[in-house]
Amino acid sequence: MIANIPYVAVAVLIIIGLYTVIFRKNLIKMLIGITIIQSGVNLFLVSLGYREGGIAPIFTSVPNTDSAMMYPVPQALTLTSIVIGVAVLALMLSFIVHMYRHTKSLDVRQFGGDDQ
Repeated sequence: MIANIPYVAVAVLIIIGLYTVIFRKNLIKMLIGITIIQSGVNLFLVSLGYREGGIAPIFTSVPNTDSAMMYPVPQALTLTSIVIGVAVLALMLSFIVHMYRHTKSLDVRQFGGDDQ
């Protein structure tokens, strides 16, 4: 059971993030929900690459072949995901600032179509 804690944490983070994105009307709160989802996905990628008793995948000083190495691909994907997430977060924040300057509101309902 204790080995499944990271996966339970992933599920909780993604559910909290989805709840925030779906049910909150403030743009900043929705953006925080998106970053919580991203954190859950990053935790999932790191959890996939973990091996009990594994060593870092650095080939400069390879010890005996008895111990298994961690998977390097999920770690690389996580680093890439973090960089992309920061760029997307900055872009979304700039959109939110731009929308706030024009409407003086952060409420999603203010940005609806002509049918209101």
